[in-house]
Amino acid sequence: MQIEVLVGDITKLNVDAIVNAANCSLLGGGGVDGAIHRAAGIELLEACRKFGGCKTGEARITPGFKLPAKYVIHTPGPIFKDGVHGEPELLANCYRNSFALALEANCESIAFPAISCGVYGYPKMDACCIAVREAKSIATRQAISLKRCIFCCFNEDMARIYREIININP
Repeated sequence: MQIEVLVGDITKLNVDAIVNAANCSLLGGGGVDGAIHRAAGIELLEACRKFGGCKTGEARITPGFKLPAKYVIHTPGPIFKDGVHGEPELLANCYRNSFALALEANCESIAFPAISCGVYGYPKMDACCIAVREAKSIATRQAISLKRCIFCCFNEDMARIYREIININP
């Protein structure tokens, strides 16, 4: 699996699945969550209502509706407190469970935002290390459908962190 970093709008990516850094209600919010809901249309909200929410670290999958992506994988990341209240494991579970749903749906490409790095306050370097570690773990598996994992960043500063980690940990 090829791991890429790009700066752009995740709602515009032509991939099999994009990951939504959702809140536990799955009913939309600010940041990337709100942008995905707006771009996908009201059908996404209706599909998400059927789940009745989602716990932090878990994931749910819906169609992409009006997005170029076939699927949206919704995963609520942890709100960072101090790093000793299970946040690293919960964030890792966001990636593991998102990859698992993508594999079940036979996706060949997936794009992630920087989960929990916005208003949830996760330290960017720590969060990116977890994201890259989990992507590399999936990439080492044999016979998986995923060929491409994109870390889609809102700005160049975030992209620089991902690139640094990928280069440090080849």
